[in-house]
Amino acid sequence: MTIAAGVNAGEFRAVDVVEDALARIAARDGDLRAFREVWPERARRAARLVDAAGRPLPLAGVPLGVKASERPGSAQVARLVAAGCVPVGATAVPEKGTTAWQTWGHTDRGPTVNPWRADRTPGGSSAGSAAAVAAGLVPLATGVDGAGSVRIPAAWCGVVGVKVTNPDPGRLTAPGPLAGSVADAAAYLGIAVAADAGTADADAAAVRAVWSADLGFADVDEGVVAVARSAAGRLFAAGVTRVDHDLALEDPAATWLALRRGDRADRAVNDERLAAAFEVADVVLTPTAPVSAHGHDGPGDAMSVSLTWAFNLSGHPAASVPAGLGPDGVPVGLQVVGRHGAEETVLRVAAMLAGVVTMLDGHGGNDHG
Repeated sequence: MTIAAGVNAGEFRAVDVVEDALARIAARDGDLRAFREVWPERARRAARLVDAAGRPLPLAGVPLGVKASERPGSAQVARLVAAGCVPVGATAVPEKGTTAWQTWGHTDRGPTVNPWRADRTPGGSSAGSAAAVAAGLVPLATGVDGAGSVRIPAAWCGVVGVKVTNPDPGRLTAPGPLAGSVADAAAYLGIAVAADAGTADADAAAVRAVWSADLGFADVDEGVVAVARSAAGRLFAAGVTRVDHDLALEDPAATWLALRRGDRADRAVNDERLAAAFEVADVVLTPTAPVSAHGHDGPGDAMSVSLTWAFNLSGHPAASVPAGLGPDGVPVGLQVVGRHGAEETVLRVAAMLAGVVTMLDGHGGNDHG
């Protein structure tokens, strides 16, 4: 990362980088409400330790938002700190005890808002992490994805979000980053979850992809699908080989809910259908979410996770990469799903996509504010 390279080269100090991040949070987070807590003294102490380390660190001085439900002691945060990251605060997650559909982050100052449109939610549950990265408050933030909790807010906030291969096949959740770029996400993954996450230039023609607008069952908004389809088309135009394959999954809702309750559930049908798809293709491409970011009064009948939670059940790695802006001016994500353990392939395709898709109105990535 650029920050780490500068700190390691002595061009600037970690304490100065962290002071800049704290100043941005103080100036901008009053309305955004991406952070539940800010840890200025803890962050300054950690930055001083980075400056005194006396050796290069792969993520030296990089300010880090920590998902509030995760806290600083988690395994991935501990690895990031050991690599030089400096946690600066706890990012917002939904309030406990609220309705099952609530996806916005909650703070004692009110709900977290989407940096692109304050009347829209950033998605969740890694709401504050996505909003903080999208607004340029921090370059990296942690997330945990159990049904789309990293990928959906990444899509709706116009940043990169990755769910790695589920480390335990019996669990639905997997860790992953919210990042401003594919390269930053790869750097995070190489440290936090020891994923093979290189993003070296690839021969596009060597990558085969299946496109699916709805995975055979989801109710999707055509305006959102059009943006994702266009992004997939740019990949095909850049040399990725499109494979015609009728990928039609069963709706995973009942299975996901049963497993979440601890009940037995049969995943065999979708596992077999995905295995067949990955026999002929390296990645599956879909919209990340079937609809655009909804307002703070809820999603109505829309099932925001319908295109993501199948891959929590199957365990496949998946990334959301910015695909462009929807008709309402809110970002849309393209989901890139790979074979088990193939994070490197997922990120190679994500990097190709980042090279051919740009936000059109000058507010993309972390240029907000």
